[in-house]
Amino acid sequence: MPIHRHSLPQIVVDGALIALAYYLAFQLRFNHGPQGRYALLRDRTLPWVVGAGLVLLIAGRVYERQWRYSSQRDYLALARGVLALTVCAVLGVAVLHPVVVSQADGRAGGALLTKLVGVDLPDGVSVLFLLLCLALLVGLRMIARSLHERRPLAAFKAGRSGDRSVLIVGAGDGGRLVLREILRNRELGLVPVGFLDDDHRKHGLRIDGVRVRGDTHRQLARILDEAEPDEVIIAIPSAPGSTRARVVKACRERGVPVRTLPTVFELLRDQEPSAGGAIAKQVREVRVEDVLGRDPVHLELRAAGAYLAGETVLLTGAGGSIGSELCRQISQVRPRRLVLVDHAEDNLFAIARELEQERHVPPAVLFPVLADCKEPARMAQVFAEHRPAVVFHAAAYKHVGLMEANPVEAIRNNALATRLVAMLAGEHGAERLVLVSTDKAVTPATVMGASKALAELALEAATRRHPHTRYAAVRFGNVLGSSGSVVPIFRRQIERGGPITVTDERMERYFMTIPEAVQLIIRSGALVSPHGSGGGAELFVLDMGEPVKIL
Repeated sequence: MPIHRHSLPQIVVDGALIALAYYLAFQLRFNHGPQGRYALLRDRTLPWVVGAGLVLLIAGRVYERQWRYSSQRDYLALARGVLALTVCAVLGVAVLHPVVVSQADGRAGGALLTKLVGVDLPDGVSVLFLLLCLALLVGLRMIARSLHERRPLAAFKAGRSGDRSVLIVGAGDGGRLVLREILRNRELGLVPVGFLDDDHRKHGLRIDGVRVRGDTHRQLARILDEAEPDEVIIAIPSAPGSTRARVVKACRERGVPVRTLPTVFELLRDQEPSAGGAIAKQVREVRVEDVLGRDPVHLELRAAGAYLAGETVLLTGAGGSIGSELCRQISQVRPRRLVLVDHAEDNLFAIARELEQERHVPPAVLFPVLADCKEPARMAQVFAEHRPAVVFHAAAYKHVGLMEANPVEAIRNNALATRLVAMLAGEHGAERLVLVSTDKAVTPATVMGASKALAELALEAATRRHPHTRYAAVRFGNVLGSSGSVVPIFRRQIERGGPITVTDERMERYFMTIPEAVQLIIRSGALVSPHGSGGGAELFVLDMGEPVKIL
């Protein structure tokens, strides 16, 4: 097994520590030190005990990491190596008998009889050697790691000039990672002044020298006023939106900036592992979706989308923000055929390539179709060729201001195209069609809202003409990150320093994320009533909690 050059000093020091532990074990076992045969046993066995110990530690891969990066796994490897060494020493002395003495055996016919007796390793020496060896080897590594992280003193040191004080929300694993990174890397210029945690059992405790001051409910305002931090970090990757919203609101009132760790989903999906686990580099600004004031909706996709397995599924607007996420999630439930319809060449190419190369969807399943949903002949050809069992109609124009300036195109693309797709779905025997609609269709005050209201009416008409196809519409509020969402506009305005074009300070809107929206679209398709149940097109609306003030 190759040994790295940086490991040689560690091997030399470990050899010296093993020798010291072996020597001290004999000294402590005997009141005045070993005498005679036991002193001789110690001297003769010391070299090969050290040699065997180093061989066992190297074989146990102990030297693949420097002391300052030692972890619990390394300590367990050391314990296994020391235990194996102790057993080898006991068995080696018992079998090889490195020291043999003569012992009188009485008289027989006047002659003095003797027998040769091997000296075994005393039990006390074995136990002491095991404990001392563990204490020295593990203790030295713990000291090296603590000195490297500067944890014994850093938490109690006063901040340097220019350092920013930081209050950490969450005293769990995420908070500990942030704290250790702050203490290890002084160049970050951060000084921890305390933790906040809702677990009352942790209150008053110190974690690496930093006290848990209280919770984020009743004590948040008081702690912010007392500690006066320059910054607050939310270090709970699984924190619900209500907790994030509460912290952000209290900090905003005091002018304290807030940053947050990524969510667990973001850590698993997006973050690349960094050398030394620099978790502080992953701390980011709080986003709008962090403070929705409610927990995100999560559905079991395979259960909610079971009706899509083995079926031909057609998606219009497949390259858009909602449509592309629909493609990603539907591909996970293994449809027999996935027909992607879009009139934007680049978007269609991008999602088809992503599904095939990054998500490993078999090419035989994917059918990218470059087509305009407003063209009757082309869409009739697509439906006749593929005969989908399920249709998701996500193609639409969504920018309110642009639709006000182009009302004819808004009606053609949002209303007439929906009427055409719904009619073709019924004529070609589709089992169900789900329309992605909007809450702007309720008593519409804009062209965009009116066009979507007409689209919903088109589903009602199609239901009467084609009773064996079930039609449904799903209404959403503002979907964060989707085309037409107001949030990216505000974000760019804020980054430029303003002004922010809020039409009315009293404006409130419901918000949701793209993955939430798509999960609920798929779920709505499963909830559509069976064939022949009568009634009109079904309408689904998400309970989106409390509205959020745009301002």
